[in-house]
Amino acid sequence: MKGVQAFTGAKRWGVILTGSKSTCLACIWCLCLLLAGCKGGDATNKQVFFYNEATGIATLDPAFAKNQSIMWATHQLYNTLVEVDSNGSIAPSLALRWDISPDRLLYTFHLRQDVFFHDNEVFAGGRGRRMTAQDVVYSLQRITDKTTASSGAWIFNNRIAEQGFTAVDDSTFCLRLLQPFHPILGILSMQYCSVIPREVVDHYGRDFRRHPCGTGPFRFKFWVEGQSLVLEKNPQYWEKDSIGKQLPYLDAVHVSFYDNRATEFLQFRQGRLSFINDIEPSFKDEVLTKTGTLRPQWKDKILLHKHAYLATEYFGILTDEENPLLKGSPLRSKAIRQAINYAIDRRKLMMYLRNSIGLPAEAGMVPGGLPSQNEQLVKGYPYNPAKARELLKQAGLGNAATWPVTKLLTIPVYADMASFVARELDEVGINVQVEVVQKSLLLELTSHSNALFFRGSWIADYPDAENFMTLFYSKNPAPPNYTRYKNPAFDRLYEAALRETNDSLRYILYRQMDQLVIDDAPVVPLFYDMVIHLVNPDVHNMQPNALNLLELRRVYIQNPS
Repeated sequence: MKGVQAFTGAKRWGVILTGSKSTCLACIWCLCLLLAGCKGGDATNKQVFFYNEATGIATLDPAFAKNQSIMWATHQLYNTLVEVDSNGSIAPSLALRWDISPDRLLYTFHLRQDVFFHDNEVFAGGRGRRMTAQDVVYSLQRITDKTTASSGAWIFNNRIAEQGFTAVDDSTFCLRLLQPFHPILGILSMQYCSVIPREVVDHYGRDFRRHPCGTGPFRFKFWVEGQSLVLEKNPQYWEKDSIGKQLPYLDAVHVSFYDNRATEFLQFRQGRLSFINDIEPSFKDEVLTKTGTLRPQWKDKILLHKHAYLATEYFGILTDEENPLLKGSPLRSKAIRQAINYAIDRRKLMMYLRNSIGLPAEAGMVPGGLPSQNEQLVKGYPYNPAKARELLKQAGLGNAATWPVTKLLTIPVYADMASFVARELDEVGINVQVEVVQKSLLLELTSHSNALFFRGSWIADYPDAENFMTLFYSKNPAPPNYTRYKNPAFDRLYEAALRETNDSLRYILYRQMDQLVIDDAPVVPLFYDMVIHLVNPDVHNMQPNALNLLELRRVYIQNPS
């Protein structure tokens, strides 16, 4: 079946989906069959990229883009003023360029004038209108509006001046800060800051979540929640490649919602998915060697893409000494916390439990890939069980018999890692009992400071070390300061870094902060995560990025046969 026929068929099926559940399921099945016909390498066929979202997609409204599943979808539908490029640098997007005042309080953005919103019935004649600076003002104000209840409202807290978003004219937008804040450009690259049209939001109200309208490379076509989502190429998209060809190359994106990772892996093996993100632990040994390479039987069947990710996996330790949980706990002692850090062989953990996907966290909390170079210059904890035992003796806890049982809370997917750490700690005389809880409960416990020793993870919102250091600023609540760490010296450095306009000097401050945290040991950094994609050979030009955004603008499908 030709791709043109297939995609036209998808449009027809979209009309019937208001019917019964059985009708909907039948339509989805037909749609999947039709779209499957688009996969050929023939130049006349439509190019469709297939991926699965096991966790589901709660909304297509960027004001609620709080997790990866929503961010991936909204990244296809919307644009922001600036974006993070493949090198982790801030690059122009809807803004062609910007000026920063000498006091670094006023940012003036000069917008593109060839950007149009997707076609929508709300616009005159159903044709998408041109985007203006007034749309930027509305979109950013909407995030901070309490009636929106955006999960991203925090990004501008205590940072934006009163009336801080203004439109000088249709193509000039100004942002004014309360005080200098270097990472503001990174914040503006977040999906929360996607530009949307007010009249479409007003028309659909709360139902805008499933009637998205942006300026992105793909536009909304079809969504039956929990079953299938289809986005199609935006024919009016403004961006072109280096030789002047309009982006995107793909004709459509099809998202399925198999919640079983085994089913997802089977679909990928059968060629029904273009790629899968990460790999289920139960399958990793089948596909990967202990050194993180493809096993011989897979080398001619799939492509393995690995690259650094701005994410750190760690165990957190509550340090608020006024909290009753710390009464009588040996974790009150910095020496004990340091001993825990020394007792873990992170390299062995990475090889045997992660198949070398990621890097052992033997420096600070800030991973590699950032210009501050924390991972090279901050001194962390190499594996040293003798040093761990020495610290325990100094603290009066020299053997397991004298160590009160301490619970380590983790979620099911990291239970094996927590058990590994517990065994490592037991070998030096530290008695830890692993307790597995559901993710929602762990989030609740850590947010209310009811977890003493817990599994944590921090993924950068934007490419700046400040985003990791915000976990330890004492004026921040939980989240993000889950450990309730409080150190006046750290706070002074953090506040100085926010004021510092010289990049090199600010990076020095970042490293000093990171070193303070590591020395005080409110956390046990385990590893710096790595993105792993298993990709079908007919998918080309999937470019890595440190934030693990699904970037499809330059992807194309070409069957190697």
